[in-house]
Formats: sequence, C-alpha cells, structure tokens
Amino acid sequence: MNKGLLSFFIIFVALLMGALYYTNTIQKPFISTLNSLKSTYHDSVKYMQDSINKHFFQAKKIELLQKKIEDFEKNHLQMIQLKSEIDDMKALNNSNLKFSPDVELTRTISYKEFGNFNKLWIDVDDYNSSKIYGLIYKEMVAGIVISENNKALALLIRDIKCSYAVYVGKEKAPGVAHGNNEKNIVIEFIPSWFKIEKGDEVTTSGLDNIFFKGLKVGKVLSVTKSQGYQSAIIQPYYNSDEPSYFHIIKTPR
Repeated sequence: MNKGLLSFFIIFVALLMGALYYTNTIQKPFISTLNSLKSTYHDSVKYMQDSINKHFFQAKKIELLQKKIEDFEKNHLQMIQLKSEIDDMKALNNSNLKFSPDVELTRTISYKEFGNFNKLWIDVDDYNSSKIYGLIYKEMVAGIVISENNKALALLIRDIKCSYAVYVGKEKAPGVAHGNNEKNIVIEFIPSWFKIEKGDEVTTSGLDNIFFKGLKVGKVLSVTKSQGYQSAIIQPYYNSDEPSYFHIIKTPR
C-alpha cells in the first residue's frame, strides 16, 4: 500500500469518526441501532438467566416437596401405629374415650371494625352460638371464636378477651393466657411453686374444652410474681398479616 493511499484511508476514517461524533443526523440512527442491539442482548441474557433460575428453582422445590412427602408418610405410619396401640388400650380397659378432634377449615369474611385487626367475622358451617371454639393456624393457636349477634366472631390471639388454658415450661405449670391488644400476650394465675424461665415453651393444656392439648402458643419473655401467683409475658408464635383461612376446633376430643 503506497503512502498516498494510506494517508487517504486515515483521513477518511478521521472524517467518518468526526461526522459520527458531531453530526446528529448520522449519530442518531447509529446510536439507535446500537441501543437496539444492546437491548436485544440484555433481554436475551435475562431470558437465559430466568430460564436457568426457574429450572433450578423448580428442581429444588421438587426435591423439598419429595422430602416433605417422605416425612409425612413416616409420621402418618407412626400415627397409625400409635392409634392402633391406643385402640388396643381402650379395648383392654373397656374405655369409650374419644381421641379424634373435630376440626374444620374456615375462611374469614371481613374485619369487624376498621383499624381493629384482632376481630374478624368468619364463615362457619353448622355454627352453634352457645359454644366457644378454638381457632388454629398451622398447629399454632390463632385465637378463639365467640358468638356476637348469633354470628361467628374470631378474637385473634392478641385480643384482650381471647382467653384459654395453657401449660408453661417442662413442668407444665398451669395458667390462663389472654391477649392485651399489644404485640405480646399475658399468662396469669401460674402457681408460685413452679419454676418459670425465659424461653420456656407455652402450649395449650386442653383443660378448657376449647383447644386440645399440645398446640403451640409461644415462648416466655419475662416473669413476675405477685400475691402467690406468677405472671408471664409471652411472645406468640402466630403472627399472620393475611388472616384468610384458619382451622376451627368444633370438638376438642
């Protein structure tokens, strides 16, 4: 390549770059095409990433569900064995005790009052207005159900009128739990001779004919003593911000 042709080529490239840099007429379509190519590239990369993430997420979810099914089958077999042994004990002792609670799924209708998130109207089949029912959510105490104007009204666990019998700690100290319209709930009338400590588990006792025994309530945060009894502040386990569905205990046992 002779020097004249090389010089011409360098000048041509310089003029082209200058035109692209300073001339909007040329610059706009060039940039538009470049941006379009970039957008297509990023969309393609995002699509591939989403497809890969979706594939691995589904695979992981399937694996998790398979593990849950295995655990469920194992627990189900253990429950069958336990039921068989209980039936044998009942037959041996001529007992007519019933161990199967009547539990039904129920859905919420609306809040009773605007701004009060502790009271809900719920839909209950064959509702008996003379009874108090237990309300549970995933093995946790969610509240109780009372009658108001012959309709089912759910008082969630933090409502001050939501009251039921519980056990506290490993020694199963008896007490009465109720809400106080605050974040935490209260347990009162715990006998003073029981040792209650922070972190102790609280479960239902089943002695109120509202809940059956062993449902999860919460953990002890603090304990005080007064007039021969102890009181405890409890952090409840139930904390749903979207109370759509519950299970209602029609018959505890």
